[in-house]
Amino acid sequence: MLFYKIEAIADENFIDASDSRTAREVRRNLSARCEKFNRRQEENTFCFLSGVDGNAVTAGAIFAHPIGVDAVISAFFGAIGLSARDRSVTEIVISEMEKLLSAANRQDFIDDDDEIKEKFGLDKITGRFGRPFPFGENLIVDRSRGKILQCAKKYLMNATFPPEIDRIYSAAAAPNFKGYGHPVHYLLETDDAETRREICRLLLSALYANHRLENRRYGFLDLKADTDLSKLSYDALYRASFGGAVIVRYLSEADAEESDTTLRDGENVEIICETAKRYRNRVLTVFCLPRACENLKRMFYENLGTVSLVELREEFADAAQTKAFLKMLAGEAGVRTDKKLFEKLEEDRGYLAPELHARFDEWYNDKLKNDVYPQYKGISAVKTEIALSSPRGSAYDRLREMVGLDGAKSVLEKALRSCKMQKLYADRGFPHDRFSMHMVFTGNPGTAKTTAARLFARILKDNGVLSRGQLVEVGRADLVGKYVGWTANLVQSRFKAALGGVLFIDEAYSLVEKDGLYGDEAINTIVQEMENHREEVVVIFAGYPEPMERFLNKNPGLRSRIAFHVPFDDYSTQELCEIARLMAEQKSLRLTDGAAEKLAQVFDVARKREDFGNGRYVRNTLEQAQMNQASRLLAVPVDKITDRELMTIRAEDIPLPPQTAPGTRRIGFNA
Repeated sequence: MLFYKIEAIADENFIDASDSRTAREVRRNLSARCEKFNRRQEENTFCFLSGVDGNAVTAGAIFAHPIGVDAVISAFFGAIGLSARDRSVTEIVISEMEKLLSAANRQDFIDDDDEIKEKFGLDKITGRFGRPFPFGENLIVDRSRGKILQCAKKYLMNATFPPEIDRIYSAAAAPNFKGYGHPVHYLLETDDAETRREICRLLLSALYANHRLENRRYGFLDLKADTDLSKLSYDALYRASFGGAVIVRYLSEADAEESDTTLRDGENVEIICETAKRYRNRVLTVFCLPRACENLKRMFYENLGTVSLVELREEFADAAQTKAFLKMLAGEAGVRTDKKLFEKLEEDRGYLAPELHARFDEWYNDKLKNDVYPQYKGISAVKTEIALSSPRGSAYDRLREMVGLDGAKSVLEKALRSCKMQKLYADRGFPHDRFSMHMVFTGNPGTAKTTAARLFARILKDNGVLSRGQLVEVGRADLVGKYVGWTANLVQSRFKAALGGVLFIDEAYSLVEKDGLYGDEAINTIVQEMENHREEVVVIFAGYPEPMERFLNKNPGLRSRIAFHVPFDDYSTQELCEIARLMAEQKSLRLTDGAAEKLAQVFDVARKREDFGNGRYVRNTLEQAQMNQASRLLAVPVDKITDRELMTIRAEDIPLPPQTAPGTRRIGFNA
């Protein structure tokens, strides 16, 4: 679907604003002519006047396809009796079309702009009906093939992106090429927002230039597990994008428990893939996923079925490629390289484009200040001045707002400030040690160890300690190979995926609890990789307190490399009640006073059990309460159930702890 804005200069002023009565009559007459014209057009074509100011005329048009646009617009102006010159027709996005329709409604050129939006399905994605979700739109910019390939060199995707550009142009050069349909869609894997944005723009420019897309307009949206994705609204977005493209930037939820994340990811991925499959010949989809997120990628592939995907992936540059890349950046900036640009490069590791851009920018800024403009040599860098400032970022705020975890919060903040101090020493030129940030998280199930690790990774990224801030979560199966020689490669590949972020090893003691030498090989390789990448990867070992202590006692070399021991204490009854209240709010549920009191009694008993699950127990209790509520409400006529009652959890809905010990008084009621 295409949206156009038309601007023209009329040969004469045909609305006299000084005579309001006459002006209203002229507008009414023009509106009737517009309506008569549109009745003769195809169902998915609509033209309208939006505004008239003197002899300046603004109009809008909606088309199902681009064929015959100019002819229809000329016929429209003729039908309403408007002779105009200097007419321009510009493709626009949905938000601009909304503004034109709203202006037309205010000036009485159309009766109801909401009716027009409903006719074309725009109401379901702009908020009048359905549940709108945040999405953006942009227009494709024309670029030549040479310009596309030149720009792509900045993003180190040489193995996958240039070959696809060649395929796009060679297909268009084939005899009898008509340029319709989408033989393939795309999967872009990157953690860098700039890379994601620019590669998508370059790809769409190539497709549009070769008539694989009818529209310049493309939509983009960021989705993750906690996005409340409406099938109705998402379907409407695709219908409005016929002939164009949709870029789905999916980021796996970073703040939820793993089991909950997987469930909600599955629901959203199913909607996304079903819609992409349904309209695959009308709308091009570019799926953007994080790097090294195999579970999420597998989920997309399982749901996409027969859809063909071209994978576009970032590559690690080796030593020679790294130097060539930095020299290319210097050449574009018009400066000569020096040994300082290369002196911190490690020969035995690969670099991604975002890391090299950051390294170059830092060197270039230093060169400008010290060589090109030596007058500013003594001015401190901003990052030096803020190194000791308070931690910042939404992830830090989220961690501070989490219920309980006082001991963990204290140690994590201490770790962050210690690392920032080392960076301050380095920025000021003082001697400093290579600071280790490796940690051990100890706590019982449900004490938010994984959630805290995800947040801490983002905090380190937000505060300039880590370059990427992703969390790579692994267990024994991800690190210990089945055969001789496999284990070291597995460990090294996980460290490579975690560069610039956090490697989270859950139930770390399982590496050595089973018989065999492969677990010992994994530990030895982990210790070596921790030392090799101590400034680029933070390793967090997690597990229950007693097994973790035995694990560390068996590995003195490992213990010596761990800087921080972070305790995750069990939640108190009061903290569990606060967690329950927050979870209920997220579900838009209201707990009665009786329900809140009973929850406190339930938690007080349940937390004494050896298998108590802390936060997980709270979540399970609320879910069971919702099931009990459903049974209670459905026992009465549906028309008697109020909206308030639907969202209310009462005391009788709260389940009792399972297997209450014999002789224990049943809580809250009769013995």
